[in-house]
Amino acid sequence: MGFRQGVLLATTCFLFGVLLACFAIDYRVLFSTLTEETVEDAFQYYRTFYNAPPGIKALLHALMGIGVVAIVAKIHRWDESAMFFDGGSLAAFVFAISMYITVTIPAIQTVVIPVEGVDTRDDQIEALRVLSAGNTLIMVLLGGILVLQGGQEWARRLEAKELAKIAAEEAKEKKDL
Repeated sequence: MGFRQGVLLATTCFLFGVLLACFAIDYRVLFSTLTEETVEDAFQYYRTFYNAPPGIKALLHALMGIGVVAIVAKIHRWDESAMFFDGGSLAAFVFAISMYITVTIPAIQTVVIPVEGVDTRDDQIEALRVLSAGNTLIMVLLGGILVLQGGQEWARRLEAKELAKIAAEEAKEKKDL
């Protein structure tokens, strides 16, 4: 595993971990009966998340950018492995970032700072459900990146093993001649 793949895995795992922490709330919102206590817990959690210091948000966004740069740097080699595994990873990462920008940010803003006279309590609860579903889908995309990168490493090792076997057979044939 090279440096670029290590950077990609580290950033992906970090972002996955952040969303895994959110999943404790998201699971209750999506997959259990929605009670007033669950809604208040989720509102409080996302209020705290939204009001985090700017440095934390900057770190999160910087890691997204570093992840994209790492994938693009891996694709730069442009062999079959890069085309399929890294290309798929880049597509998943771009979709995850797109979902973050188009779903997560507007939904969390509706949950935390609703527009007076426009956003009702039902709108906030619906935004909370959309936010939870979006986070879950982003987790699936990030998990897909991890699977693709694991598959790429497995394929690389399998190819190296087969090439070593072929080289050993050729060396044996030359020796026998």
